[in-house]
Amino acid sequence: MKFRPARVEQFFRTYVIQHFSISPDEKRMLFSTNLNGKMNVWAMDLPDGFPYLFAQTGQSAQFLKEDKRGSCVIAAFDKDGDENYQLHALPPAGGLPEQLFEARPGEKHFFHDLREDGSLYFSSSRGNPSFLTGWRYDLESHSLEQLFEGKRGAAFFKAVSPDGTLAVVSEMRANTHVPAYAVYEGEWQALSRTPDEPHVTGDAVFTDDHTLFMVTNEEAEFSFLTKVDLRDGSQQPVLSLPNESITSLKRHEESGDLIFTTEKGVADKLYRWRSGAADPEELQAPFSIIQQFSMTASGDIYVLGMEADTPLNIFRYRGDSWTMLTKNLVPGVPSEELIQPSTVSYTSFDGTDIEALLFRPKPEKDNGHMIFWPHGGPQAAERRQYRAMFQSFLHEGYAVFAPNFRGSTGYGSSFVKLVEQDWGEGPRLDCTAGIEWLFKEGYCSPDRLFLIGGSYGGYMALLLHGRHSDYFRAVVDIFGVSNLFTFIKSVPDHWKPIMDRWLGDPVKDKKRLEKDSPITYLHGMKKPMLVIQGANDPRVVKEESDQIVEALKRQGTEVDYLVLDDEGHGFSKKENEIRVYRRMLDFLAEHQQ
Repeated sequence: MKFRPARVEQFFRTYVIQHFSISPDEKRMLFSTNLNGKMNVWAMDLPDGFPYLFAQTGQSAQFLKEDKRGSCVIAAFDKDGDENYQLHALPPAGGLPEQLFEARPGEKHFFHDLREDGSLYFSSSRGNPSFLTGWRYDLESHSLEQLFEGKRGAAFFKAVSPDGTLAVVSEMRANTHVPAYAVYEGEWQALSRTPDEPHVTGDAVFTDDHTLFMVTNEEAEFSFLTKVDLRDGSQQPVLSLPNESITSLKRHEESGDLIFTTEKGVADKLYRWRSGAADPEELQAPFSIIQQFSMTASGDIYVLGMEADTPLNIFRYRGDSWTMLTKNLVPGVPSEELIQPSTVSYTSFDGTDIEALLFRPKPEKDNGHMIFWPHGGPQAAERRQYRAMFQSFLHEGYAVFAPNFRGSTGYGSSFVKLVEQDWGEGPRLDCTAGIEWLFKEGYCSPDRLFLIGGSYGGYMALLLHGRHSDYFRAVVDIFGVSNLFTFIKSVPDHWKPIMDRWLGDPVKDKKRLEKDSPITYLHGMKKPMLVIQGANDPRVVKEESDQIVEALKRQGTEVDYLVLDDEGHGFSKKENEIRVYRRMLDFLAEHQQ
């Protein structure tokens, strides 16, 4: 029999895996996924069971954690993308969630850990929405105890000592300024040598009640591992890797081994540093991007990972080999039909080297058009990750170009800082240099380039459209910032302490913020537009899209506006996701000529 070629919808019939948890006996795996179209908690009996529904929630889970005593499963759920996560308990065999304690309207919680004694540690907006508070909740007595209160930035747990008396806390003053402190009985002791100088501290793990390993990039370009003695505050750097930043760190209690990930440009790596060994060993993996990992008492390593041509899956490393536990594949599309990108680089306006990913469709499908994709963040990066959106574009014949402009992560701390208080000049010129490079190298012509971006990438799409309209045929903005003044006022409360360094002050920096606001260049936005927005978005609120759409309509620009009433800053419901990207592809097809 002959069948039709793969259709666009097939690329979106993969599922998202947000978080997973392995039971203490390794006989069961729980994971938050939209396997049946909406986010719910599913389970699989290991080693090779069939997925079954564990808890019908219809909402995203911030984390999943099984109580080692078997009394319950702890999770946090938001409501239709509002990101106000509330702590819940699920019956150990599954069922309906019950809220652990009453939360006030708009309150949100950030889980850290659940101990064997039933102590649950979390940060919360309760009583201090801008800087957060740290709490311990007892699952048996149902009592709540406040352990700390943030003072200068959003305060998050990094680690808790084995005896539970001391917490390591990070204080987020900016994305590039996150000092660490030891908090004991309400007293804060700086673990950063220069807490008032910009640097970032990451994960921390205790080896005993007084000693810990901590990730930091203090006085360095790339994050490294240091050993801290809390009795005298002394620190000793113990591990750094050339041009790689250590990003996540865990310790295997039984052996003392350290397991960690690193970030380098467009990919991640996974390492194990055996206790007593001189150097860590890289664990060669069948994926380039690591979303989450854990290590069980047996020494098995579980990873949620993906590749540019392979969606998110959960893998197990046992002995010296990998096993894919889930089989999240693109239905009906052979792997050879999926596209891996090339990593390329070009020189920007000021001589800075910019790395980018270039996806090219199969020659027999190439329609001659290209999509320019500025990533979100902005202090993030486009990496070798599976995007159903990209693969569907490629299947329809579009090439995709995704630059990691200044401000992107993975290239050192100085590069990340270049976007701070400069959202619209340096990064924009990096983008235009990339576009000119595409034209010069013959990858695309000026009459065949589309522009699509989401979040900060949506902001950049609007700004590039307003200031460089002649480069593009048409533009798609997905929940992008249109006005920096209104954006500063509307961000979540715990973001507000970082806004001055990240973006600027509305009064002091008025001229620059006006210059960098897309709405300033409204009259330059002449090409057809599609604007997409989640009604519950807490990061880039709906008013950001409303105001640009209304203004574009008043001036006569062709604009289509798609609002999703039950989504936030992204798409958690499969039918919404398919609807959005089907509309995007239709929009591109309408404007090819």
